[in-house]
Amino acid sequence: MAIKLKSRREIELMRRAGAIVHEVLARLGEMIAPGVTTAELDAEAERLTRERHADALFKGVPGRGGPFPGTICASVNDEVVHGIPAERAVRAGDIVSVDYGCRLNGYCGDAAATFVVGEVPGEVRRLVAATRRVLEMAVELTAKADGWSKVAGEMQRYVEGQGFSVIREFVGHGIGKDMHEDPKVPNFVSRDLLARDIALEEGLVLAVEPMVAMGGADVVMQDDGWTIVTRDGRPAAHFEHTLAVTDGGVRVLTNGS
Repeated sequence: MAIKLKSRREIELMRRAGAIVHEVLARLGEMIAPGVTTAELDAEAERLTRERHADALFKGVPGRGGPFPGTICASVNDEVVHGIPAERAVRAGDIVSVDYGCRLNGYCGDAAATFVVGEVPGEVRRLVAATRRVLEMAVELTAKADGWSKVAGEMQRYVEGQGFSVIREFVGHGIGKDMHEDPKVPNFVSRDLLARDIALEEGLVLAVEPMVAMGGADVVMQDDGWTIVTRDGRPAAHFEHTLAVTDGGVRVLTNGS
């Protein structure tokens, strides 16, 4: 791994990008309601990105389905991640996971949140709450642990203790001038992580993004070459923040502070 530690100046620049990420996700959360399309959410995210003189991180990223066409990823119900915004209306009872990132003055911010639309079954609401909570745990634990494996282990234990599954095929990542940098940041413990743990040292910046499934952890890619869904068709939730390890503790760079 070639981990690039960040200076205080770089972390501050990433916080400024993260402030835009926070603003966009908050605005989309206000918009999400029955009848709103994911294309409308995407258009609003693009408008705000341009107004803030930032660049959308996801748009144009190459993939199996061609360049990603959206400013956001909008994933509904059993869609885990990389959902393409489209002219489909959100319905009451849906959950919508929105992932968004931008680059400002050369530095990136990246975050995600899952939004509940109207009344949903209690187990779905519990899934969303547990996924949000496991990200909060990661922030708290990163401030105390010396290696990521300890954080990932607690995240995995919590999720599985709630009766849910940690998605394993998609993990968090380092972030800085590029959206994806070393290291890969899993939300579970593996032999590879134990063999090459990630030291939680000053200057480390990570995009931590637990993805949690109500049923099994297996996923498949849709025919569009982007959208990832749970194999069993049960719902999944996704939360993410960009975190920086500093001499004063852990800073969340995408919470608007």
